[in-house]
Amino acid sequence: MLQHAVSHSRRAFLSRTGQFTTAAALAGLTTGPAAAQTTDCAPEDAVTTVKDSHYLLAGVRLEEGFEKDGDVIVATRTALHTLEIKDGRIAALHGAGASLPAGLPTYQANGQLALPAMRDMHIHLDKTFYGGPWQAPRPRQGKTIMDMIALEETLLPQLLPTSVERAEGLIALLQSKGSTVARSHCNIDPVSGLKSLEHLKLALDKHKEDFACEIVAFPQHGLLHSKVDGLMREAMQMGVDYVGGLDPTNVDGAMEKSLDAMFQIALDTGKGIDIHLHETSPAGVAAVDYMIDTVEKNPALKDKVTISHAFALTTLSPEKLEETAARLAASGMTIASTVPIGGLMMPLPQLSAAGVFVMTGTDSVIDHWSPFGSGDMLEKAYLYAQLYRGSDEYHLSRSLAISTGGVLPLDQDGDRAWPKAGDEAGFSLTPASCSAEAVARVTERTATFHKGRLVSGGVGKA
Repeated sequence: MLQHAVSHSRRAFLSRTGQFTTAAALAGLTTGPAAAQTTDCAPEDAVTTVKDSHYLLAGVRLEEGFEKDGDVIVATRTALHTLEIKDGRIAALHGAGASLPAGLPTYQANGQLALPAMRDMHIHLDKTFYGGPWQAPRPRQGKTIMDMIALEETLLPQLLPTSVERAEGLIALLQSKGSTVARSHCNIDPVSGLKSLEHLKLALDKHKEDFACEIVAFPQHGLLHSKVDGLMREAMQMGVDYVGGLDPTNVDGAMEKSLDAMFQIALDTGKGIDIHLHETSPAGVAAVDYMIDTVEKNPALKDKVTISHAFALTTLSPEKLEETAARLAASGMTIASTVPIGGLMMPLPQLSAAGVFVMTGTDSVIDHWSPFGSGDMLEKAYLYAQLYRGSDEYHLSRSLAISTGGVLPLDQDGDRAWPKAGDEAGFSLTPASCSAEAVARVTERTATFHKGRLVSGGVGKA
């Protein structure tokens, strides 16, 4: 899905920031300190562009296994390897003392740990304050979701003129944090029409070679409420991957009719579904049950439905949760959670234990909903470990899975599961001794690779 590799040296970033300042000025906006929020971890003399189709990356720290004190895992054993990368894949892993292929360009990781590529599977690249002046969200006390939708109707015309540049800024931020795969929800509404989608596709087209992104057509103002069924169907013909939806009771006021309309678009176009479901009332539980029922009755929808947020699951009794989780797993339905902190605890470990695939995302870095996003998926693993009491070596290492789409360096028995010869060469480098330390300390990512290309940061010269 993905044109040319992007170098994220400090000079390159400042150059892009200058270009964005001009675009913002033309749009009647001003830029401030937030425009330079992406930082470059690489030293000034580092190599910041790797375009070779076949090369070696030496001094890469990989996890080898767990160390135990009796039956207790107390540490992770690692060793240095040289990765041979060819045509975007890891052709071979060469251990210490191994004979290396001659004549290949060689770069140096300097003993840093390799982490699997991070995946931001719930973000809104199309509408953000990121890259512009600081702007905190307005107070939400007493505001309903309908009030927020009304506010958004006034904001969208202000954001659209610079939405391509802002989306590119977010992509650069994600890459600097080790994420090169994402799923972005994109507004389909009466105010922006298909413009938000057109602008997002322009931004993504500039990063075909260094960033992979699925798109969800998202009826933010309500599928029925804003009467966008026709626009949604047009969006499906523009390369969109998923049909979105939003709170069918609180926003559309007709749970079954709203969900049926969403499912019908998916069935008619052969697309998947990813719905925002914030409702915690009994209506939210009813919506979850109705969606499971619908998937069970329509085999074409199996393994193609994601429920984002799914806060209604926090209200279920243990017995009801067990039943619901089993049905979600049997239907191949995914839960996308931001690992929220609050009074209601999402039952993410219980869902995973039942076989439900759980993934995470930024949602918002900074917009009219929230100012707290960092764009860092490793931070989500850190929050997951804290919330679900995973402070020991083993559970810290397991927490990484929510940030990488389930990819872990070691399997549960301590055998290396990643990387292996033949794997796509997507990873980041971090100055950590092991993944458990990376999660607990949220160590910086000094370099990010996507399909063998260095897309952010830098590596040493061999």
